[in-house]
Amino acid sequence: MKVQPLIYTLETMSKVDVAYIIDDDPIFIFGAKRMMEISNFCNSFKVFKNGHEAITKLKTENLKEIDIPEIILLDINMPVMDGWEFLEEFSKLIFNKKITIYIVSSSIDPIDIKRAKRYENVSNYLVKPISVDALKNILKDI
Repeated sequence: MKVQPLIYTLETMSKVDVAYIIDDDPIFIFGAKRMMEISNFCNSFKVFKNGHEAITKLKTENLKEIDIPEIILLDINMPVMDGWEFLEEFSKLIFNKKITIYIVSSSIDPIDIKRAKRYENVSNYLVKPISVDALKNILKDI
């Protein structure tokens, strides 16, 4: 059996059309965008500094039925509307396509990890920083 190199695997995987990064940390945002570019993770991504900005955009995009993300990378500790509040609002919305959320946080608190599992749309809880391998695993999951 021939083992395929990592680059071949990443190039042959399907990629996400639109991804959202919801996080207020500019260093994480820079790193996540860079990892997405390196791994050819998505065609485009949008960045939001808090849950309120993202939920407002999602409602607008959903009405127009355009640029709905397939994947959301969500921080839980943000100003204005944190990740938990975002998830509460998100769960009230109905979309014509599946949106999968990955919580990406610096918190390793077991309470946060357990709480994340309560949300149907949350696929996994990832601890920052995000890596090419983590993005590769997300692509495998979808």
